Amino acid sequence: MCPKCPVQADSKCAKDKLNSLTKELESAREGEVPEPQNVPGIYCSTGKATCQDLNPKEQCICYTCAVWKEYNLGDGTPSMYFCQNGKAV
Repeated sequence: MCPKCPVQADSKCAKDKLNSLTKELESAREGEVPEPQNVPGIYCSTGKATCQDLNPKEQCICYTCAVWKEYNLGDGTPSMYFCQNGKAV
């Protein structure tokens, strides 16, 4: 879902991270997990958004994600938007 997010649709940073992540996952050994700063999307789960060229005027689509629903991420603050100022609490 994250690569389809309107908030990061025009972000060069997010696109670069997605390309890098794809390559990293292809070469990763089973069970290896990428570093949070190398993953576009899910900003509030890792802290402050690392990409500075995101568009906060666009509506996010986080609520369409199974992880969002499973962990009740809509109950955090801020809700529905990535974290420009730090992680959700």
